[in-house]
Amino acid sequence: MADKKDKKTYQIHIDPIKESHFYKDDLLQKQDKEPEFIGPTLGDKIWNMLRFLSSSAIIFIVIFFAMNWNAYSSIVASKLGFLKPSAQETTIETDIALSVKGKTQNLMNLSKDSEIQKTQIPQLSLDVTPPDTRIVIPRIGINVPVVTVSPEALIDRDWNKLEQQIQEALRDGVVHYPSTAFPDEEGNVVITGHSSYFPWDPGRFKDVFALLHQVQVGDKVYMYYNQKKYAFEVYETKVVLPNQVDVLTQNGENRLTLITCTPVGTNLKRLVVIAKPA
Repeated sequence: MADKKDKKTYQIHIDPIKESHFYKDDLLQKQDKEPEFIGPTLGDKIWNMLRFLSSSAIIFIVIFFAMNWNAYSSIVASKLGFLKPSAQETTIETDIALSVKGKTQNLMNLSKDSEIQKTQIPQLSLDVTPPDTRIVIPRIGINVPVVTVSPEALIDRDWNKLEQQIQEALRDGVVHYPSTAFPDEEGNVVITGHSSYFPWDPGRFKDVFALLHQVQVGDKVYMYYNQKKYAFEVYETKVVLPNQVDVLTQNGENRLTLITCTPVGTNLKRLVVIAKPA
């Protein structure tokens, strides 16, 4: 049998105290290698807030102009000269004259005797007026119907019903504010209209007064009522708060008051144009 060599067993004894120091040192080294996470600084917070506010402002502006595109496109076109409203009177008579231009008509067979001619020629009214109530503002090229609203809701102080009736009437033109004077009466004739309104609203006059701020002192405004023409001359324009209802006051002064929301596309304030009988 072969000789068996002695086998020596080696054991390593680790001091528990030294072992704990070893792991502590290793942990400290790892902490030194891995930097501690630091949150955003005050400058980062301010920058993030500014980015959020600027993005929100851009989104708001895009949505605002998209919803009020018709009104602001008219304003821009007017500023660029594509729309050239005239300070001269543009009346129903002019429109009719242009519509019959170039057409021929049969002449009357009149007697040569002037006395007989007096009996042959009928009396003519040269005042051509529309059958409906209408307002004409030459400065901004406005020629639109005026819709009358019943004063019943105002008398009953049912403000929600009154607001609903006015909004419905504004789809068909501008609105004569209930319980204010009519042109053939003494007092304040108040007319209100949209400067801009929701694009999905079915009305055709959502931005009828978008250019009302361009009306100047001295401009003429014409109103047709009961087939009679009433002329007014603008003497004041101002901006008031919605709660300043004194513009509706009937104080015995004969005048025409035009009201719309301003700035265009908001209802923050009211633009008021006041005219006196001319």
